[in-house]
Amino acid sequence: MTPEKFWDMAAPGFPKDEKRFEKINSIVIEKTNTYLKATDIVLDVGCGPGTKTIAFAGHVKHVLGIDISAKMIEMAEIKLADHNFSNIEFRHTTLFDETLQKESFDVIMIFAVLHALEDQQQVIQRITELLKPGGLFISSTPCLKEKMDGLNTIKFSLFLLLLKFGLFPNILTQFKFADLDRLLATEQLEIIETEALYDKISSYFVAAKKNK
Repeated sequence: MTPEKFWDMAAPGFPKDEKRFEKINSIVIEKTNTYLKATDIVLDVGCGPGTKTIAFAGHVKHVLGIDISAKMIEMAEIKLADHNFSNIEFRHTTLFDETLQKESFDVIMIFAVLHALEDQQQVIQRITELLKPGGLFISSTPCLKEKMDGLNTIKFSLFLLLLKFGLFPNILTQFKFADLDRLLATEQLEIIETEALYDKISSYFVAAKKNK
């Protein structure tokens, strides 16, 4: 199964997952908003049904949400219709879409997605290319080698078993917090804030700045 087909299949149940981790999501939105400016052009990578994308729209000039799942983008468009924002665009595409111009974004964000992507170093390199000098990269990532409660430990064990049978895309990095520090602290990216978050599962919030 391709990642696109997997996320199309997962899309109907995604709002329930967002509800389960509402506490962490609220903290991430609040912390991210402190970095946003009214002049910012923002890219939300792996935007899913657009919940966070829409939450940021009132704080920036323009926000583009992209996702590899057409079903997720459909859900985001439906959700957007209930809001009075004209500065949001949703697009069914990938981070490597050639129409995305280098150094064209003030902020690039990626939430609860990085652990499910192939070749994360290439992803970070592409994000750095798309950021303007001095631009910000903001992320939160589930760290599956850190603390999680008993129920999620059981669910994760079952998920790993299903992976072995090829029922899900075989892309799942089990990060520790230190792994993300090493991945994101590059020659061009300087980490300016980190915070370990916990609500049933550990997640790591990182803000990094592209060197001029």
